[in-house]
Amino acid sequence: MQNWKEPIKSPYFFLILGLISISASAVFIYMGKVWVRFNGWVYRAEEPGPFWGEVAAYSLVGVGFVGYFLYLLT
Repeated sequence: MQNWKEPIKSPYFFLILGLISISASAVFIYMGKVWVRFNGWVYRAEEPGPFWGEVAAYSLVGVGFVGYFLYLLT
């Protein structure tokens, strides 16, 4: 059994993080509001610029994690 204090060494951890981030961006697009750290909710109808910027950030982080997962597999 793995010690819980050891870091996760499986590359699938990055795949899971990437899929969660990409799924979150899709859910935020559907809801029309996105959670911004230290600032609360930003609504698509009220502030479209920051809304799409945060959705793009969530998506790019997810793509980065999935890309790093694929890099570790090769």
